[in-house]
Amino acid sequence: MQTRKDNVVEDFHGTLVADPYRWLENSGDPEVAEWVEKQNEVTQVFLEPVETREAIQARLLELWNYPRTNLPRKFGSWYFYTHNSGLQNQPVLYRQKGLSGAPEEVLDPNKWSPDGTVAMSNFSVDEHARFLAYTVSVHGSDRQEIHIKDLDRNTNLPEVIKWCRFTSMAWVQDVGFYYSRYPQPGTVAPEDENNFCQVYWHTLGTEQEDDVLVFEMPEQKELGFSPSITFDQEYLILHVFSGTDSRNGVYYRRLGENPEFVHLFEPGEAAYHFVGNEGSTFYFATNFQAPKGRIVAVELDKPGKEHWVEVLPEQKDVISGVVYVNGCFAVSFMHNAYSLLSIYDSTGQLISNVELPTIGSVEGMWGRPDQRELFLSFTSFLHPSTIYHYDLHSMVLQPFGDMQLNFNPEDYETSQVFYPSKDGTEVSMFLVHKRGLPLDGTNPTLLYGYGGFNIPITPTFSASRLWWVEQGGVYAVVNLRGGAEYGEEWHRAGMLENKQNVFDDFMAAAQWLVDNNYTSRERLVIEGRSNGGLLVSACMVQQPELFGAVVCVVPVTDMLRFHKFTVGRYWVPEYGNAEENPEHFGFLYKYSPLHNVRPAEYPATIIVTADGDDRVVPAHAYKFAAAVQEAQRGPAPVLLRVDTKSGHGHGKPISKIVEEHADIYTFLTKVLGI
Repeated sequence: MQTRKDNVVEDFHGTLVADPYRWLENSGDPEVAEWVEKQNEVTQVFLEPVETREAIQARLLELWNYPRTNLPRKFGSWYFYTHNSGLQNQPVLYRQKGLSGAPEEVLDPNKWSPDGTVAMSNFSVDEHARFLAYTVSVHGSDRQEIHIKDLDRNTNLPEVIKWCRFTSMAWVQDVGFYYSRYPQPGTVAPEDENNFCQVYWHTLGTEQEDDVLVFEMPEQKELGFSPSITFDQEYLILHVFSGTDSRNGVYYRRLGENPEFVHLFEPGEAAYHFVGNEGSTFYFATNFQAPKGRIVAVELDKPGKEHWVEVLPEQKDVISGVVYVNGCFAVSFMHNAYSLLSIYDSTGQLISNVELPTIGSVEGMWGRPDQRELFLSFTSFLHPSTIYHYDLHSMVLQPFGDMQLNFNPEDYETSQVFYPSKDGTEVSMFLVHKRGLPLDGTNPTLLYGYGGFNIPITPTFSASRLWWVEQGGVYAVVNLRGGAEYGEEWHRAGMLENKQNVFDDFMAAAQWLVDNNYTSRERLVIEGRSNGGLLVSACMVQQPELFGAVVCVVPVTDMLRFHKFTVGRYWVPEYGNAEENPEHFGFLYKYSPLHNVRPAEYPATIIVTADGDDRVVPAHAYKFAAAVQEAQRGPAPVLLRVDTKSGHGHGKPISKIVEEHADIYTFLTKVLGI
């Protein structure tokens, strides 16, 4: 499909750059809407004749139909958690008394919309479990509204708090809570609607217009704030962020005293995660002078680094999570991109190593300083996320909730291999497939990666991936530079001017799979989402002959203008800014997928996005699809699939998840001849 090209040229530090598809950035333009509709028609025409699509969707529904419980949190005498019975579009919030108490339904978001596209993003309960604050997002948007429910009376309070994104609610007893928000649209310039974050106090029973402004830094409009209250209800803490830069700051003030905040740590130096406190002794997990992390104790009356007490020094493995529970530290580590779990006392002495069910990932932990129980969520490629309860006295790990499987995990195996990247760096990769897989070079293989934002890609379960390996496919997951698998140095080796390392790691993984007879170029699929969409789009334009098919989902592809859209400016610390910095322009322009599309024989490609994505706007996918379609010199299709009433992925109903994967797998079965 050919797309209209305009004569748009922009000067970047003396280099003229054409942008012929800039008109596709205006999603509200009827011409753009018509173009999207035609693209979807072409995609559906390609997919509809495939007889196997109905069977694919039916099996995906079977695989998704298993109970899933999220990490419990205890407030008062109640455990609160969300649970999905199987095919519910949205998980339901429950509470129960005791580990074996009867669950009581608190909120069912499935009743909020007929198609399941209205979701609960987050929730918080006051210490006495009287009131529930929860955030609501519509059609996958990052925009949130806070609602409040009186749990004793089972009624909602009338006030609704608007203009929030990624907010948390920090309760002070049952009086009210602190939260962060952004300007009301129309009160600032459109480009600043995601700037000027503020922290407010909300008193229950009052309207938002009566909320009290607690903190702002308008002179640094791009900073964001996340409020929390210490367990003893003595201190208000703000984690301070500059975009997605993991090097955050920490400010605090004592409740009921001087309203001025003490700037304990400023953003831009290192990562500081508040773990807990004993009075004025604050515990932090930090990577300051410790790229793999350590735990330190900071006395508020003498916070200088020369007075820090190192509780747990940097280890050989990366600290991925810390919970202060029962006066101890529960620490999850990443060892070669999978989890280990250990318990240390308050002085850093090892108490126990917790034996986890298999090689997998601790996705999250929760505990309280005054109780001896720890909850953790654990998963692996062949084991769905399961909640475990660990008693720090008996040292017994037990499942919390039911686990049912619609497949036999013993039919499959997981292995980990290490291979050299282009510059000789050793990179790890997990391989999942049927037992006894023949290495004859014919197996359809799906290679997945992310490589950015200090985010680790570790073993996790996906019902949709299981369908692929059931068909005899190989699922390969790479631990690329740019992630957090091996610490901050590993992250920094894949960001800014080092971003090409990520692409080199990924293409080397693809070549390793071919060279070791797992697959052939013709049957090798690469897939990435969001920053991973940048990954696969960059690789396909750099080395199109290496891949048989590309699945590019909600991608970032315009590296010269990404910071101009919605929350794109948050990513500048990771990617750079081509507009303001000539050096950044040099390396961004060199790899920007949109600007490196050239006439070539590209592999079969499906680009997937959503018209409601307000994190990575769909214009990235639109412009890239138009460019590759125009440049395609081979017979393979280049398709665009645009979903409606959904966003970047957060809160996406199960029905839409299954439909999307059914379309992707239908596309792959057709182009690969599976």
